[in-house]
Amino acid sequence: MKNSLKKSMLVGALALASFSVFAQKEMNPITTAMPSLGIAPDARAGGMGDAGVATAPDIYSQHWNPAKYAFAVSKAGVGLSYTPWLRKIVNDIALVYGVGYYKLGNENNQALSASVRYFSVGDVKVANASGVFDGLILSPHEFTVDVAYSRKLTETFSGSVAVRYIRADYSGADNGETSAGNAFAADISGYNESYINLGQSESLLSFGFNISNIGTKISNNDGVTNDFLPTNMRIGASLMYPVNDVSTLSFSLDLNKLLVPTPPLREDGEELSDFESRMREYRDISPITGIFKSFGDAPGGFSEELKEIMWSLGAEYDFDNKFRLRTGYFYENKYKGNRQYLTFGAGFKLTAFQLDVAYMLATAQQNPLDQTLRFALAFDIDGMKNLFR
Repeated sequence: MKNSLKKSMLVGALALASFSVFAQKEMNPITTAMPSLGIAPDARAGGMGDAGVATAPDIYSQHWNPAKYAFAVSKAGVGLSYTPWLRKIVNDIALVYGVGYYKLGNENNQALSASVRYFSVGDVKVANASGVFDGLILSPHEFTVDVAYSRKLTETFSGSVAVRYIRADYSGADNGETSAGNAFAADISGYNESYINLGQSESLLSFGFNISNIGTKISNNDGVTNDFLPTNMRIGASLMYPVNDVSTLSFSLDLNKLLVPTPPLREDGEELSDFESRMREYRDISPITGIFKSFGDAPGGFSEELKEIMWSLGAEYDFDNKFRLRTGYFYENKYKGNRQYLTFGAGFKLTAFQLDVAYMLATAQQNPLDQTLRFALAFDIDGMKNLFR
């Protein structure tokens, strides 16, 4: 049974470690629990280098910046996406994501939104003490559900607060060595959009920020060890320029930094017991204290702090609000994870629904989404009503 468990946990470790980093001696990555919370769930932002905090509002804004819903044109919408993971190794690791929002009141200046995220590490057959598979199948997974409220605070700026329940369950096959972990978190976000004149054209300039997963730690061994959630600060800007009467061109930039303390490195000549003591102190840091420490605790000083900033650059061409082409690039420093990849995408929109597709091409280390197509569907409730009128 334990051998089967080891296989189960190995699959899980591959799924999660491949998303974060392949640690090497000279690297000092920031590791957290629940890295699946950072997976881009939609194909629109996925085709733009994972840039989305300041892009135009869409149905999938919940992950990137729920404050954008207050500026959404449609009264309501729902979406569903499927993202395969480690497709070159296994066939049943994937992220399934559902999202929806609804504008409140007659002024349409506030909204409620919610999403459900399920990350499956696949089905694992478990053998009994004799090494025989007797039909027991486990499904290790990570699960989150969240709700957000957004509201326009001025004509150009909106704010949002989200609350999230988080559960990671890898238990059931190790004689009690692991247990399901639970945590709670919150997001605080803001979004501003205003029009500026570029030459003879009126362009839309928007800014956004989202501090996400501010919450408790999570444990998968009944509190023996408690791990940080991937608290993250994302800020960005986007410019939408009208090419002509029926098409626009948008450019977006996102900057990301994990608000999690940098783990200590063992110094040359340091006794193992001294290093382990420093690691215990690191694990005892509270999540809120860790947020403030994350801005100045890197062993390499300010230069290492800069290396912890990831950036995304994306572009989108929109023709007549019906057909879209996208591309983008994501960069993470080689000492902090080395995720670097190009993305490409397209979208097709009718009155009632939109289909988006994204494709990733890794330019550095192997990425679990490398050369993988993913799809996202979105349904506009106002458009669906118009179909039946």
